[in-house]
Amino acid sequence: MDKLYVLCVDDQPEVLNALENDLSDFENYLLIEVCDSGNEVLELMEQIDTEGDYTAIVIADQVMPGMTGVEVLTRIENDPRFSAVRKILLTGLATHQDTIQAINSAGLDHYIQKPWTREILNKTISKCLTEFVLDKGIEYEDLLPVLDQPVLYEALRKKG
Repeated sequence: MDKLYVLCVDDQPEVLNALENDLSDFENYLLIEVCDSGNEVLELMEQIDTEGDYTAIVIADQVMPGMTGVEVLTRIENDPRFSAVRKILLTGLATHQDTIQAINSAGLDHYIQKPWTREILNKTISKCLTEFVLDKGIEYEDLLPVLDQPVLYEALRKKG
């Protein structure tokens, strides 16, 4: 099976540590990588793509130096190679305008307010991962323990 990645980008190390900790339920199924800038996450996505693997989900903070989360997610949205990547804005400081821009320009899949709960984060990751795997047509049997079963069931029901 190809490697699947969840990339977390935030300029605060304590947030990245908390994300890694809260996503530990997925570590047997996904590779969790953290980045401290928009440029770093975009470079990592290039590397993952070059190696023939997949960035499944990007979780981005909004307020970061150099490039905001919305700018990062918009660049991902506008790159056809990453059309299936699920994009999550995780922030406590996004303005109403930032949120609108994230939805309209970055194809935002989810918005999670800081502080988050592990339960909400994990449910969101499970749903996004399921949608990604189905969109890409990736074999998912090995991922069943971490997939969103109702989303998977509904997709399979619609297929017939």
